[in-house]
Amino acid sequence: MSMKAVAIAALLAALAMPAAAQVNTLTAAEKQAGWTLLFDGRTTEGWRGFKAPAPDPGWHVKDGALSPDPKTSKDIMTKEMFGDFELAFDWKIAAKGNSGLMYRVTEDGEQTYWSGPEYQVLDNSRGEPPLQRAGALYDLYAPSQDATRPVGEFNQGRIVVRRGHVEHWLNGVKVVEYELGSADFKAKVAASKFKAWPMFGVAPQGHIALQNHGDEVAFRNIKIRRLD
Repeated sequence: MSMKAVAIAALLAALAMPAAAQVNTLTAAEKQAGWTLLFDGRTTEGWRGFKAPAPDPGWHVKDGALSPDPKTSKDIMTKEMFGDFELAFDWKIAAKGNSGLMYRVTEDGEQTYWSGPEYQVLDNSRGEPPLQRAGALYDLYAPSQDATRPVGEFNQGRIVVRRGHVEHWLNGVKVVEYELGSADFKAKVAASKFKAWPMFGVAPQGHIALQNHGDEVAFRNIKIRRLD
């Protein structure tokens, strides 16, 4: 095959490949379905601190992802509050790292997790017990399986909250399902550390919060649509 023919074949192959999905953007279909971006890929616009009007300065944007300074940053949360919603986000954690995303967070307690249920972000090789592995409702409902990707790759998280029914998804797999306020939920809370905080998991709406747990973590493609 001539060099020209090789070049043409390579070009045709490249054109035949699907375009890589752009991060921190919405497709026309997503916009039509009511999705909005919570992170624009460039700034912390739309975010604030926990009990503070502005985001902690340790949070920064690099390569289209939002990350904390592991040593100094405090949690940040959305300015807006959400009740029933579908949330999608990508997350990447450092080796042996730990972090989380909380939802329906209020400012009644001293920490975001005192009120907001936590979607666990974790490198499972850290060795945490099942209730604390990636995708879990932290310390309450264990994921049905380990659906994580290798450390260094972004994982796709998804949370659906609708009329008290909650689902956690990880890389296309539903790993947790529970009912907020159910007898089972209350029993698990009563047997956990969360029993000390009466505001936990009871608010009908609240903020989406990103946690700094002292390890390197990155979030991107954070988008939400209201279901209420």
